Amino acid sequence: MNFRSIISERERNLPGTMIGRLLRMAEESRSVISLGPGEPDFCAPMYVIDAMKRAVSTCETHYSPTSGRKELKEAIVRKLKRENKIDASPENVIVTNGSTEAIMLSLMCLVDPGEEVLVPDPGFLGYIPTIELLNGFAVSVPLRQSENFQMTGDAIRAQIVNPKKLRAIIINTPGNPTGTVLKKRALEEIADVAIEYNVPILSDEAYERFVYGSAKHVSIASLNGMEDYVVTFQSFSKTFAMPGFRIGYAVGPKPLIEAMSKLHIYTTLCAPTPSQMAATVALNDTKNAKKSVGAMVMEYARRRRLILKRLREIKGFRVDNPEGAFYLFPSFQFKKRMTSAELVEWMIRNARVSAVPGSEFGRYGEGYVRFSYATAYDLIEKAMDRLESAAKKM
Repeated sequence: MNFRSIISERERNLPGTMIGRLLRMAEESRSVISLGPGEPDFCAPMYVIDAMKRAVSTCETHYSPTSGRKELKEAIVRKLKRENKIDASPENVIVTNGSTEAIMLSLMCLVDPGEEVLVPDPGFLGYIPTIELLNGFAVSVPLRQSENFQMTGDAIRAQIVNPKKLRAIIINTPGNPTGTVLKKRALEEIADVAIEYNVPILSDEAYERFVYGSAKHVSIASLNGMEDYVVTFQSFSKTFAMPGFRIGYAVGPKPLIEAMSKLHIYTTLCAPTPSQMAATVALNDTKNAKKSVGAMVMEYARRRRLILKRLREIKGFRVDNPEGAFYLFPSFQFKKRMTSAELVEWMIRNARVSAVPGSEFGRYGEGYVRFSYATAYDLIEKAMDRLESAAKKM
């Protein structure tokens, strides 16, 4: 049977991606150093792995409640109060297969065909396709390098053409791919827009623990009066280096969380039970959590200093001072005019270094490249040596 002829229009309309082709190019040569990863290169903390082993060995391998295990939701509520200044109860929480699923469930509950969602651009590459899968319209809010990629109230208002069709505003802090940490003042402006237009904010905070220097992560739901407007998404994938465990969660107003739980029944039913038990230990053992997460943040900060210094020494790249996540997002201008995809292809062929084209993150990402420092320090150093040498010959 020719399945190509019956694949749905929904799938065919999804945007293609350059990442797959460029990854295949990089894989053809084992000598290519990848600065493209969007996941930690660390192993999950041993105390979390031990908890996972205990869960499996004691036959905790059955389904969990759709919205998540009671013990985990209670641990999340305590964490939100302790670290994010968000007051919630377990009924405000849903545990999902990573925070990406939580974002999708929320959009499935909020967006009908023809309705609009404002998204940061450049922004996480999953936002726009998810909205389009629902036959909604993703409206880009341009983020400017000249403004340190801050998402402002004025920038959002400029994109609101038909308020009756607007269903949500997505924000991401610290940001992927830009590494931007939204300032409290910017968050207050965004909150004012949400209240003015009576529209929810979907706040993606997967990189919340990875901030550097004097930067501070602020959850917009912690601002006065915003608990009824905000759905906060957080994840164990980045914070605890647990991407393969597939555990994330959302916290928000009870009616939306109940609706998301209903949809969850018909998507994946529940998050993996052993992973939920490991995640509960990850949060409850605050001493080990502080030690293990702190060590990762310190190492990321060390790598960040290295790659910032080295990229700034390579003529053709302009990189500012991203304060969060584990990405740099420099603009580029070389004698040879290239798109971001062409530049990454050139890097793979001539410097044996790979990264992610800015165009993967929205139309305003063109002219930029995302470098990840979720890669060993010595490999980053070697990659910068190669890139510097190749750039001199361009």
